[in-house]
Amino acid sequence: MLFILLALFAVGATYSGLLDVWKIVNRGQGALYLDRLPARVWRALRIYVTQSTTLKTRRVTSLFHLGVAWGFTFYFLVNALDLLAGFIPDFHAWLENFGIVYALYRLAGDVLSIAVLVGVAYFIVRRFALPSGRELTFHDNILLHPDVRAGGVRQDSIIVAAFILLHVGARFLGEAVAVQQTGSADLWMPFASLFSPLFNGVSADGLEVWRHAFWWLALGGILIFTPYFAQSKHAHIFMAPLNFLTKPRRTSLGEMEKIDLEDETVEQFGVKLMSDLPKTNLMDAYACIQCNRCQDVCPAYVTGKELSPAALEVNKRYLLREHQHSYAEGAPMPSLLKMAISESALWACTSCGACVDICPVGNEPMLDILNIRRDQVLMESEFPVQLQTAFKGMERQGNPWGNPESRFRWATGLDFPVPTVEEQPNFEILYWVGCAASYDPRAQLTARALVKVLHQAGVRFAVLGEAENCTGDSARRAGNEVLYQELAIGNVETLNAAKPPRIVVTCPHCLHNLGSEYHQFGGNYEVVHHTELIEELITAGKIPATAHPNRQSNVTFHDPCYLGRHNDVIDAPRNVLATVSSTPLIEMPRNKRNSFCCGAGGAQFWKEEEHGTKAVNIERY
Repeated sequence: MLFILLALFAVGATYSGLLDVWKIVNRGQGALYLDRLPARVWRALRIYVTQSTTLKTRRVTSLFHLGVAWGFTFYFLVNALDLLAGFIPDFHAWLENFGIVYALYRLAGDVLSIAVLVGVAYFIVRRFALPSGRELTFHDNILLHPDVRAGGVRQDSIIVAAFILLHVGARFLGEAVAVQQTGSADLWMPFASLFSPLFNGVSADGLEVWRHAFWWLALGGILIFTPYFAQSKHAHIFMAPLNFLTKPRRTSLGEMEKIDLEDETVEQFGVKLMSDLPKTNLMDAYACIQCNRCQDVCPAYVTGKELSPAALEVNKRYLLREHQHSYAEGAPMPSLLKMAISESALWACTSCGACVDICPVGNEPMLDILNIRRDQVLMESEFPVQLQTAFKGMERQGNPWGNPESRFRWATGLDFPVPTVEEQPNFEILYWVGCAASYDPRAQLTARALVKVLHQAGVRFAVLGEAENCTGDSARRAGNEVLYQELAIGNVETLNAAKPPRIVVTCPHCLHNLGSEYHQFGGNYEVVHHTELIEELITAGKIPATAHPNRQSNVTFHDPCYLGRHNDVIDAPRNVLATVSSTPLIEMPRNKRNSFCCGAGGAQFWKEEEHGTKAVNIERY
């Protein structure tokens, strides 16, 4: 009866906490997406079971986490059966009727108990005893919630670890007592049998007392902990799978959602208050496991800026914890800027996507930052003054340099004419030149080289010439969605009129916008990077696949964030380089999807770099 009363209290308190969390998440904007439900459920289950997102980095730590995750999942069954055994006499004797199934259950419970206990012990040592416990640390210049700065994350980790050790440890020792009661080792519980001698010399009555005591500690620990569950990092065991289940389907990692600028009922563009966040990004706060993996790969944080994507998510959690029930009942939510992220941190993000790509629970701090920028630009007109030049250039001249000269001057002096779509109506490839290749002298060399390759290969290609305009990437990443949509809609009209069978680009940012975001405005195109097209031409034998005899110097390749990480173009550049270089490619220490940002994305190219200890473009080497 006592257990039932305690259980009723625990269930009520836990339900109240989880209901508050659910209400808070539903105060966000948009929807929790459940279209194509079977595929979504399969993806969430696959990620949870394989821990594939966790195993991307910190392999040893991730393997320990794999054991803990599997163990806790299995413990849902273990706890249910143990609960029944506490109320039904001879329940375990009845389970023996299931023969090998029950034997395998005992074996799994025994092995996974050890996996959980060893894993949690490893995490405790790593986080609290070793100097490498960087998951709990932030640079001094990072904005942190007062409770976080006072050690809230550390305290939460201790509480969760203590609960797991109490719960699983007590249950495991209870099984060791059960083995001791039989008088011989149990082959299906090897670890419990190994520890059963701890109770040598204890009388039969004493063993029964110990077994009951461990039952109470194991299940009673759940009753003590569950009211705190919704407040703790342990909530990620539910919220992380839910996060993967309900995220919107994006065409690429960094696709930003379209704002409906025509909806006159919309009073807020972008994110100011936490309730302005999409529902799925509010859920991020509860899914966050506080591992700081995103912080480890953030180019702004690594170079000493004020930005930590981990701090943003942790601050969101702690801001919501302050007045959780009030927020659940409709109280105004706090602002993100200056409460969860500083102004300098907001403008330090390069939109490289490393934080999103590395997150084991599917969080998207980069998109939070870009949405806050939208509020600052569209609602507050507060943004770095240098961006105004780029905005005016895109608006008035169709390029962020504000260069009034022809977009076609890059082709001057070639030995052959570069046709426009009007001059070559039967083109098979449309070359989208982009602003950089049109106006930047170094990038122009790439444009000239590409059209020479296409011409030599006999490819029927064309360009838009003066009809081409900036894709608006920098405008959108800087928060100027109005300008972006003006540019995007105009470009889509031009492209749809040209009806390109395929589009080739040299700029990764153009690749991303044309291929991953213009579909929001009716532009659905097959877009390839020039290295992908060149690889195709080499494979087809249309251009020679021979190394240049005079190129003996070392060759490396820096993966642009919007090429490799955002759009998964990894192999084509390397395959092309392998055909033209007589020396093997030397990979940079951080390469492919783990490449380190050059520092220019997220509109950083058009403004002064935020204050830090070093420059991003230097750190990448």
